[in-house]
This record gives sequence, C-alpha cells and structure tokens, in this order.
Amino acid sequence: MKQQIYNTGIYLRLSCDDDVHGESVSISNQRQMLTQYCREHGLRLVDEYVDDGYSGTNFDRPGFQRMLDDIEDGKINCVVTKDLSRLGRNYILTGQYTEIYFPSKGVRYIAISDGVDSEKGESEIAPFLNILNEMHARQTSKKVKAAMKVRFENGARSGYCAPYGYVKHETIKGKIVPDEETAWVVRKIFTLATTGMGPNRIRRALEAEKIQVHLGDNPKDTGSFHICLRVNPKIKSIFGQIRK
Repeated sequence: MKQQIYNTGIYLRLSCDDDVHGESVSISNQRQMLTQYCREHGLRLVDEYVDDGYSGTNFDRPGFQRMLDDIEDGKINCVVTKDLSRLGRNYILTGQYTEIYFPSKGVRYIAISDGVDSEKGESEIAPFLNILNEMHARQTSKKVKAAMKVRFENGARSGYCAPYGYVKHETIKGKIVPDEETAWVVRKIFTLATTGMGPNRIRRALEAEKIQVHLGDNPKDTGSFHICLRVNPKIKSIFGQIRK
C-alpha cells in the first residue's frame, strides 16, 4: 500500500497575553519543535504560517488566513501546531476547524503537546481542551484589563511608546513626563481646539506653519494631526468635550 504523502504547513501563533509564559511558547521555540516533529515523522514541510501578536479568540489573522488559502489551493494537506491553543482559543470556531473543515478538505491535523492526531481518529479530550483554552483566554483578558485599570488609576502608562508630547521617565517605569521639545505643539493644539477649531482646521493650521508631528522615538517618523489626536488621549478628550 502506497504511503500517504503529507505536504505540511506548521502554524505558529503568539499573542501579547502569552508573554507571561516566556520562551516556552515563543515563536522560535514553536518553530524548533514543529520542524523537528516533521523531520522525525516523515512529514514534508512545505511552508510555515506565523501570527505573532494575534489573539487566539479571533481567527481573522493574516497567517491563519494564508494557511486556509493554501489548503483551498491544495498546497498543503497537513497542519501541525504546538497545541490546540495555538490554533485558537474560541471553543466553537476551533472545533469547527478541527472537526468539520479540516476533515472535509482531507487535511490531517496534529497538535503535538495535546496528543491530537486526526489520522489516529477523533480525540475525545480535544473538545474539553478547547473549552479550557477559551476559559483561559477569557480569564487572562479579565486579568489584563484589571491590571491596566489599576495602572491607569495610579497614573502609570501602558504601552511601548509615550504619546506625542510626552517622553518616558528616565528612572520610573510606566511614568511619562512632558517633552519640552514638543509640549508647545500640544499646548498650541489645545489652544486652537478651545476656539472651536476641528481636527482638519487644526491640521491645516499646523501645516501652514510647517509644524510636523513626530511619532515615537524616531524624529524622522512624521504623521498628520489625526495621528497625534489618536495617540494623545488628552487631546482626544478635549475634542469630545467641545463637541458636546
């Protein structure tokens, strides 16, 4: 009997919430585990699909969608992940892919750490693992929101970059202070806003004076006033008050 050839795609995902697990679920660690598994089990590795920084509760991810396109095109007939949670943390949707979509397309699915291999038949534990994964996602989301709320109430900043008009404090983590080089621009925007000018008129006023809004730590990165409005919550709030 001719042995089935499996053209395999490995799927790697890491969300922001997974950082607490460190290197154990990192993209590099997943890649090493999956490529080694393919090599040891005679699976022909065709491509890898990566979603770095995407939540498992939503399947509208670029890497995942590209994988589905390759399945539809017949490029791959086997998908391997580290575990079921890498595929997704939505119980219903994950089950639809593993129990309905993959079988209908003749795709073998393997979740290494969970011992799931569709070639060996349906896994009785997989549905329970999917439920636990979704519960974990919901619980993690609640913890992250609670932690962020505490940080905001204490005046701490969450996020990698400081909003326009501010810089990170040199010694206190999470604290931001006014940036003297750009603070005058923010004050000018406030002043113009209090006169009733909207974002477009303020943008044109800034452009007329050749004032550029720098984003992040790179002075070469410039953008419109709309971006300044988006990244600075204080400026955003004042427009909300004026419009009321």
